[in-house]
This record gives sequence, C-alpha cells and structure tokens, in this order.
Amino acid sequence: MRISAIKYVTILTAPLVGIISLTMHGWFTWLLPIFSFFILPFTELFFNGSSKNLSDLEENAAKNDKTFDYVLYLMVPVQYLSLVYFLFSFNEPLQGYEIAGRIVTMGILCGILGINVAHEIGHRVKPFEQFLAKSLLLTSLYMHFIIEHNRGHHRHVGTDHDPASSKYGEILYAFWFRSIIYSFISAWKIETDMLKKKGIPVLSWKNEMIRFIVIQLGFILLISLIFGYLVMLYFLGAAFFGIVLLETINYVEHYGLRRNKTNETTYERVMPVHSWNSNHPLGRIMLFELSRHSDHHYMASRKYQILRNFENSPQMPTGYPGMILLALIPPLWFKVMHKRIKAIQGQ
Repeated sequence: MRISAIKYVTILTAPLVGIISLTMHGWFTWLLPIFSFFILPFTELFFNGSSKNLSDLEENAAKNDKTFDYVLYLMVPVQYLSLVYFLFSFNEPLQGYEIAGRIVTMGILCGILGINVAHEIGHRVKPFEQFLAKSLLLTSLYMHFIIEHNRGHHRHVGTDHDPASSKYGEILYAFWFRSIIYSFISAWKIETDMLKKKGIPVLSWKNEMIRFIVIQLGFILLISLIFGYLVMLYFLGAAFFGIVLLETINYVEHYGLRRNKTNETTYERVMPVHSWNSNHPLGRIMLFELSRHSDHHYMASRKYQILRNFENSPQMPTGYPGMILLALIPPLWFKVMHKRIKAIQGQ
C-alpha cells in the first residue's frame, strides 16, 4: 500500500472516536462532536496546508492506484457497522443529554462517512460503485442526492437555479430549508423529465425517485420493527443531523459566488473561481479532499486523490470544521466572508 493512500485511512479516527461516544456514558457520549467541532478546528488554526499539486508522473500513478478506491470502499461496511452499533447502543438506561450525544455522533458519521463518501463514489460510472454510493446515502435517508447533485448541482452551480448554491447575504438557517426542500423537488423534476423523454411513465418502478422513497421507508420500518419506534426516532434524528451537516458544507462551498450569464438562458462555464477552496490538511484528509472543491467542480470526473489547487480559486480562511462553526454565527460569517468576496470582485 502506498504511503500516500495510507493517510486517508486516518478518516477511521472518526468512527473509532464515535465508538467511544456510543459506548461510554456522561460527557464521553459527546467525544466525537467535541473532536469534530472543537479539536479539529482549533488545530487547523495553526496549519495553512500545502497548495502544491502532484506532478504529472505522480498524478498518473495516483490515478491508477486502486488502493485509493479500496479505502473508499472500506467506508461502506464501516458506516453500516457504526449504524448497527448505534442502534444497539440504546439497550441501556441513558440520560437525555447522553441520548442526544449519541444521536449527534451518528449524525456526524452519516455526514462524513455516509453522504461525503457517497458523493465521491457517486461520481463514478461503474454500477458497483453507484450501488455503494446509494447504499451509503440510505444511512442518511438522502438517496435523491445522487440525482440532484450529479445532474442538477453540477450543471447549475453558482446560479439561482441551484438550490445548493448559497446566495450573498443568505443566512445559513434559511439556506437549510431552501436547499433541503428544493433539492428534493429538483431531483424529482430531473428524474421525471428524463423518463418523459424516454417515453416511460413517471409513476413506474423505473422512476428512481419512487424506488428511493420505497427503499428508505422500508429501511425505517425495518429499524422500527427490530429496535422499536423510539430507537427509530433516534435514527431519524441522526439522519437529519447528517443532512444538515451536508447542507452546511454546501453553504460554505459556494457562498456568494455566482457565474455570469452569457445570454438570457446560459451561463459561463464552471471555473475554479466559482467554489471556495481550502488546503488545510486535516479537513482535506478527513473529508477525502472535499475542500479542494474548486477542481472538483471544474472537472467532476477527477478522483479525490488527484484534485488540484488553483491560484485563482477563492481561499477559505480555515478548514471545513472551522468554517462550519463560523457559518453558525451569521454576523461573524458575513464580516469574514463579505470582505473576501469584495476583494475577489475588486471592490
């Protein structure tokens, strides 16, 4: 195994710390949230990371190294084992704050191992990898993400047509409602439009949105039958936290950046300047290079291990963990980000 691929195995720190949160009592139930939103952001304040890109030779070697794929695949059983452990963890008396800690812990895993890894694998074209991506999205009840993200967000990013592109001056909490609701509507429209073009009835099993809804309802029912309705509610809370975590990252990734219109109906090509970038090392590794988001949108087919930094891509002041915390305080967020946006615009 190449040392460059081994570093991404450190993402297993999250589920390992999560197991402690799901096993212990008292404040230990909040260990993963503390690790994710306090220890990581504080540590990243002291590291800017490297803006260096791989050489052509290194990039070619990394692109063809299957170890990077195997690390991704490993996250699927890890996520499902974490979920099963979470569901069984309520077979003992717990205080309310301990229950909340375990729900938030699983929610974090739904976000970083579930949706985030599904996001990376979901851009692959092999049926096996598409299946893995959808399986991961099931753990957060957000299976329609693979439709809206791949066929909607990447097409409309940086425009008002994209529910996942946050607007200048839009607060995070309003963005949550807009993005969650309209992303589902967008996914439904994308899928039904495709079926209509093929002459396939919308209300049929070939409608992937219908399949997703049925599968997710069945998954919820299965959890309720095995573990009881109360644990099922805890699972819903964790899945929702994972969704909110994803949408917060969406908010951070494109805040205030817009593509120019070339005419009344079309926009300029998506470029590195239309996504916020971060080279902070911990956020990059823990999220499979998601924070090198500019290159991901510039060329969505590029695998995570070869994503590049661009000198003209807007840079965030810290990594994703810190930016998430900053976004939770709108006045402070606006003060920091509006100054950077105005500098980009030359104002």
